[in-house]
Amino acid sequence: MKYQQTHNGTFPLVTISLNQGEEVKVERGSMVFHNGKVAIEGKMNSNGEGGLGGLLKSVARSVVSGESFFITTAKGTAPGGQIAIAPASIGGIREIQAGEKQWCINDGSFLACDNTLTYNIERQSIGKAILGGTGGLFIMKTSGSGTMLVNSFGDLLEIEIDGSSPFVIDNQHVIAWESNLRYELKIASGTFGFTTGEGIVNEFNGQGKILVQTRNAASLAKILIPFLPKSQ
Repeated sequence: MKYQQTHNGTFPLVTISLNQGEEVKVERGSMVFHNGKVAIEGKMNSNGEGGLGGLLKSVARSVVSGESFFITTAKGTAPGGQIAIAPASIGGIREIQAGEKQWCINDGSFLACDNTLTYNIERQSIGKAILGGTGGLFIMKTSGSGTMLVNSFGDLLEIEIDGSSPFVIDNQHVIAWESNLRYELKIASGTFGFTTGEGIVNEFNGQGKILVQTRNAASLAKILIPFLPKSQ
């Protein structure tokens, strides 16, 4: 995927160049503009499962996990195709490479990827799903090889852990992690974190990379609640 990013600030825009016949997958609703040499198509996100079974599984995942029911593909229809995309959240965009290493992606973090790269929706254990807060019953796991763009709320940091000790991150701040890492969702401390103000955390073990966002939407929502009009 050949692309250019406007800058690394708060409101980045990504412009993807497409040869004739070349395809990329983009997050539904992320298109800002294209130059008329690109065809946009929405396809059912069934992970290769056809028929009624694939349809029902796609609907179930959409309802439970918040994952989009459709995948949007952008295809170059002539030489020199261009499409510009932007994430819904205010924050950064980061490239990750899948192939030798695969990645797990939390809901709402996917922006775009090569057509050679796919992702499967994997069910988490019920305990993890109940505690999760983000990710729900399912997380995305990449397969194949290629480039993927993910986005964050706030800045986006890459952390590499060496496996010498568990590494703990607030669950609301985890964007993506290399799939070879082991992780557990846990209560931070006290009774549901009441004693520290923290809630659910991800505890990672092993060696690999983790992408973390510096802000989270849940905290912003709590700050705004006192200023919202109350119903009469």
